[in-house]
Amino acid sequence: MQPKAATRRKDPKPLSVGILLANDFTLSAFSLFVDTLRLAADESDFSRPIHCRWTIMAESAAPIRSSSGVQLLPGSPFLDPAQFDYIAMIGGILHNSQPANPALYAYLRRAAEADAKLIGICTGSFILCRAGLMEGRRVCVSWLHYQDFRAEFPDHEVIGDRLFEIDGNRITCAGGAGAADLAAALVERHLGSRLAQKPHQVLLLTQTRGLNAVQPHPPIAHDVPDGQVRRALLMMEQNLATPLPVALIAERLDLSTRQLERRFDAALGKRPSDLYRLLRLRYARWLLETTTRSVTDIAIDAGFSDCAHFSRQFKSVHGMSPSRARRPAEAGPDEAAWDGAACMLAPVLECAGPRTY
Repeated sequence: MQPKAATRRKDPKPLSVGILLANDFTLSAFSLFVDTLRLAADESDFSRPIHCRWTIMAESAAPIRSSSGVQLLPGSPFLDPAQFDYIAMIGGILHNSQPANPALYAYLRRAAEADAKLIGICTGSFILCRAGLMEGRRVCVSWLHYQDFRAEFPDHEVIGDRLFEIDGNRITCAGGAGAADLAAALVERHLGSRLAQKPHQVLLLTQTRGLNAVQPHPPIAHDVPDGQVRRALLMMEQNLATPLPVALIAERLDLSTRQLERRFDAALGKRPSDLYRLLRLRYARWLLETTTRSVTDIAIDAGFSDCAHFSRQFKSVHGMSPSRARRPAEAGPDEAAWDGAACMLAPVLECAGPRTY
């Protein structure tokens, strides 16, 4: 009796993605998304499209300009949506003087009618909404464009604290490095975790972040209605390691120190110096919870030259020492102190808990 021939395990079907680019598209979102697919597609450092395939489509063969000025040639006209597992719309500069081509909207609607899985990356989610394809769906955007989205689409449910969101056959992604995490999630879904982990390792990124991962440390300034206070907060957030004197911030805004203090009190109920200190301590806590750097390094990065002074200030706001903040599971009732600190930083002072979007 002849032994049975060993059955060869069938490789999974390749993951196929069609890609559409907006005028002035974001190069980083595009490259991180595509490079994740490329690195998952083959073994070692080859780029053969074996496990993953991608096609850049456009109405014409003319180059498409990115927001950085780099131009990219599409590889194909619009193809039958049914041949792709996903069709990804990658956005770019939000307030572009050149609206998306009507043919692009028509293709997206045709893809939706064919029940294709559509992805909006970066401001590509705005394009899906403008095409009328996100009604009744949750939409994930970057914190940077959260208020822009609410202003343009007040009837849509928007999420501004996640990397990406999956709602049925619609997927939206905040962009940036989150585009790599989304691509890895798609690879894992179709091809398994081994191929999904490889791109992050090669690209020297941290471990893949999944559906429940949050966007890193969003600034608070974009929610403040007073333009001068908003500009002052942005200066503070951009100068955490080497804090600017409040008098210098006021001078750059063509205000006196007293005028700036009155504006802060009216908008936020706090003095500029107090808000600056809270921003630095908020940043320090984020570093403690998301990195393994030493407390001394974090203190310096948050603008404190004396580690002992930093520890006292940190405990006065967060109700725990910096070393204990690194172990949030052990913090117990001290979590309420962090909630209170978050409230003090919220632009709208009617805060009932940690700041969400």
